[in-house]
Amino acid sequence: MQRLFGIETEYGITLESEEHVDPVNQSVELIKSYRQDDFRPMWDYSSEDPFQDERGFRAKALQEHPDELEHQKADRQRNLSFAEIKSDLILTNGARLYNDHAHPEYSTPECCSLFQLVAHDKAGERILQQCAVRRSEKLGKRVLLYKNNTDFHGHSYGCHDNYLMSRDIPFDDLKAGIMPFFVTRQIFAGTGKVGIETESGLTSAGFFQIAQRSDFFHVEVSVDTMHNRPIVNTRDEPHADPAKYRRLHGIVGDANMSEYATALKVGTTALVINLIEQKRVPGWFALQNPLHAIKEISRDQTYQWRFKLANGKSISAIDLQREYLALAQKHLNGERDDTDWVLVEWESTLNALEKDPTDLADRLDWVAKKWLLETFIDEEGLTWDDPWLQSLDLEYHNIDQEAGLYYELEASGLVRRLVTDQQIESAIHNPPADTRAYFRGKSLDKFRPQVKSIQWDNVTFNLKGKRSPVSVSMNQLADAEMAEKYNRILDQSQTVEALVENLELSK
Repeated sequence: MQRLFGIETEYGITLESEEHVDPVNQSVELIKSYRQDDFRPMWDYSSEDPFQDERGFRAKALQEHPDELEHQKADRQRNLSFAEIKSDLILTNGARLYNDHAHPEYSTPECCSLFQLVAHDKAGERILQQCAVRRSEKLGKRVLLYKNNTDFHGHSYGCHDNYLMSRDIPFDDLKAGIMPFFVTRQIFAGTGKVGIETESGLTSAGFFQIAQRSDFFHVEVSVDTMHNRPIVNTRDEPHADPAKYRRLHGIVGDANMSEYATALKVGTTALVINLIEQKRVPGWFALQNPLHAIKEISRDQTYQWRFKLANGKSISAIDLQREYLALAQKHLNGERDDTDWVLVEWESTLNALEKDPTDLADRLDWVAKKWLLETFIDEEGLTWDDPWLQSLDLEYHNIDQEAGLYYELEASGLVRRLVTDQQIESAIHNPPADTRAYFRGKSLDKFRPQVKSIQWDNVTFNLKGKRSPVSVSMNQLADAEMAEKYNRILDQSQTVEALVENLELSK
């Protein structure tokens, strides 16, 4: 899609038949199960600054869920260092695996191909499930992992889609262009949920809405991610040359089980960013009340999804999405194969949503989940407020391929696949060959004993005969030609010392 993008997913974790579980301890131990023979957290936090705001200032503090204070108090009693609690690992496929706020989190490597990203997102599921199997064997009880976004008790955890984009675009222009899209994207990117929820817990059980995260947004724009969440997040961590790039840190989306929904969510967003960079998105797209609209669209039982624009006119989410689509068809058509795939499928999906959403049960998570729940309600004679449905809702997101309801649909051939199991298996072990993730993953694979630390945009090595470590910056590797150059030199270098020397000579 002509830009780097990736997905960060926090997973729900619990133990089978256990009512009280320490999620921090279980997350730490799960991650340690990835590589018990050499568990050495190597993540370098020195260049991370979640307080830096894209609007040009640094926040004094970040808002946290009230329960986070209890987690912090418990952490002080664990006799573990910050690094041990985070258990932060970089994997040889270029991905990151760590404990984030009582959830195991998997961040895909940077990708520039849509289907490559889908494979790496699914690779994250498989890697975490492998860890769960190892941990279960050690515990003597099953560790259960869920790729969802809510626990029905007032807690929501994230799935963040990230996009590298031009720093030249003023933030106000980015906000104006992306806000209406983010609010309406849920009609095909939502994963569905039983009930309405606030930070205090479930307020209405007998209800099905199309998205899991929409209940949890309370401000339009903010640097926060855990409490008083914004629709548009302003964290300014480009992990690339800050003079050239910013990173759109999208926290508004659900964690998709469907490969198709993941591709459509990320692909359409990438094209909308293209339009914003080209200054193609008109001002009349602005919404009158985005916070009201994002919840009402998710909860609308008629699937008309209507709301007011800032100019006072009424419009449907489908029609506003069609406006974005029309701009993309006019200005972006024919750029690349995956761009053309997105344009075709975007239009097809909007047509089906307008005609009959049930036709999309093989592609969209919320439609598939609702079909499963309605089938179960009919068979068992239940009502929508039966607590059993919450359990079934959760099991849709179980990443165990032998137990999860989504994977039952997949095994029955009832959902559309975009990547093969062989491609997912390859993504478990190999980084994307055409991005800087290759340099990160292969450096670890070839020279693990001499890797001191890693960040998204640098690798630090201990060199023989040198007292001080040497850092290789990948800051410029957001550029495809620079990434190819560094990756080629890495392949040709047999030692770390030769790698550093060859990179220096190539400048």
